[in-house]
Parts: sequence; structure tokens; C-alpha cells
Amino acid sequence: MVRKAFPFIFLSLVSTSVMFSQDTLTTVTAEKGDGIYSLLRKHGVNPYEYYHEFIDINLDNLRDSIHLLEGKTYVIPKVQLDTVPVVDTIQKQASKVKEVDSKTFDIFGEDHKTVLSKSERLKGAIYYLVSGHGGPDPGAMAVYAGKSIAEDEYAYDITLRLAKELLSHGATVYIIIRDENDGIREERILEIDRDEVAYPDKEIPLNQLDRLQQRVDIVNDLYKKNKGAYQRLIVTHVDSRSKGQNIDVFFYHHEKSTNGKRLAESIHKTFESKYKLYQPNRNYSGTFEDRTSLFLVKKTHPAMTFIEIGNIRNEKDQRRILDPDNRQALAKWISEGVILDFEER
Repeated sequence: MVRKAFPFIFLSLVSTSVMFSQDTLTTVTAEKGDGIYSLLRKHGVNPYEYYHEFIDINLDNLRDSIHLLEGKTYVIPKVQLDTVPVVDTIQKQASKVKEVDSKTFDIFGEDHKTVLSKSERLKGAIYYLVSGHGGPDPGAMAVYAGKSIAEDEYAYDITLRLAKELLSHGATVYIIIRDENDGIREERILEIDRDEVAYPDKEIPLNQLDRLQQRVDIVNDLYKKNKGAYQRLIVTHVDSRSKGQNIDVFFYHHEKSTNGKRLAESIHKTFESKYKLYQPNRNYSGTFEDRTSLFLVKKTHPAMTFIEIGNIRNEKDQRRILDPDNRQALAKWISEGVILDFEER
């Protein structure tokens, strides 16, 4: 991993002795395929910083308090601009450089590889992230817009987004199932491939039990190596049920693990609060419960939670899974629950 410092240069172009500020609101019309994150990015606004403000000022024009409606007009939040008095020359201001701590991780892809430090709230914490299936096993399959979609691609994309969030808060992260040439993707339909490997570069077995045992062995070996540190495991799957069954996000833990239960409960609590805030007219039916029958829940050593994101065969759940903005929101909410768990331990 390469550590870089990226300079941000603040310039001020002024012609009078007043401060420059943004005086007018920008309004935009949502087009087909737009989401809140992508709309804000398109207009040069940091979606992570202004997401909640956007929802507050546009609530009446949002479906389920979170989705844009095609053809509706939305207000872009005002971005607070850095301003400089006239007495400071442009040359003097150009010399003011703010170094932002960052690292690059190629596994996130060219457009997402830079991870800026947001905080050190997770400093000292170690997370093992396992996305479901991969390699010879695509997991649950469905058809969308005439194309096949597979569970492993969407679970992996959410896992990468989660990894980036955790890293930005100072955590150490091991991505156990890896695809070095996919990265975080912004498409709705994620192309299916079979080239995923297990950490660090092990071929994934064809036999299901061998695949699961391989993941258990990798995680348990790393757990032993990092003995004494705060360590947690997060497994991400996309469920497969009958086409008509719409499900919310579920969290499982080992029945005898107090820490695993608390982790699952912290993330579940975060999802409940987000639904109340952004979808007040809709009850959140996702649960957290023990599920020791699951192989990874039963066999791995770190306290862990096993997350079911949704039903890939259900039309409503597909909207949650296929929309890249929704995948980002899921990762962000999971990370907030993870931070809650770490800080309240």
C-alpha cells in the first residue's frame, strides 16, 4: 500500500473588498437512473457530507423518503466555499497547501483507489470481510433487463465499499474474497466472472464444503496471528428466496457469542434508525438473531455477524441491490453500526 499526501490549493479570485460566497441555489431535474449519491457527485458536491441535507430540503419530492423521482426538480445544497479577504494576494493564497492524509488501495479500482482519512475512530480494530460465494460459485442467480445477475458480484461490491469506509476511519481490513480487476463498480448490471480468489491469492475450490473450510482456515489463521487485538468478522450475502418474497436486511450471530450478538445488534439498530429517518412510513422488518447452523458462523473464531442484504429474485429487493447509490448507502449504514459497536464495547 502506498501512502500519499494530496495537496488541496485554495485560490481566491476577487475584484472588490468583499468576500465571495454562493448566493443562489442550484436546482436540477432528475433523469432516469439518477440516485442521490450520483446526482450530488455529478454536480461537484460531496455526497457523504451533504446526503442528509439534500434529503431534508427535498423530502417532499422523494419516494420512500430516499429515492429520486424522474422528471422532478431538486435543490442542490449550498457548499460552503473557502473565502479569502482581498488584502491577501492570489500568489500568497496559492502557497497555502493543506495536506490530506490518504492511502491508495488498487483493489478498489482506478476511480475509487484513494482512501482519504476521515477519522481514527476505528484505530486498533481489525476486520475480516468475506463476501458470499465467488470463483466457481456465483451464488444465487436472477435475470434483470434480459441479463443474468449473480449474488457474488453484488455482495463483493458492497463488501469493497464497506472496506473503504472502515479504512477511512483507521481500521485494519482484510478482504478475504478478492477480485483484483473488478474494483468498486457504478453499473447496475455487474458482469459475471469467475476469477475471484481467496486471501492472499488462493484458488477457490469447486466443492462447497471445501470452499467454506478454506475461508474458515484463512480467517482463523489471521485471528491467531493478530491475537490480543480487537477483531471482528463480517460476512455479506445476497439471499435467494421465492420471487415474490421481499425481505429487509437480516443479521445473524453465534448463539454463544456476546460480542457477536452486540455487533449484529449495533448494525441492526443503525438500520432501524435510518429507516425511521428516511422511510418513516415504512416499518423495518429486518432482524438480528443467532444462526449457529451456518458453517462460517459456527466454525470461525472472531466475533462475527452474517448479513443477508436482500432477495436477488425479488423486484423490490433488486432495486436495493442493483442501484450503486443504494449499495453505497448499505455499506455506509453497516460501517456506522460497526463504529457504534467498537465505541460502545
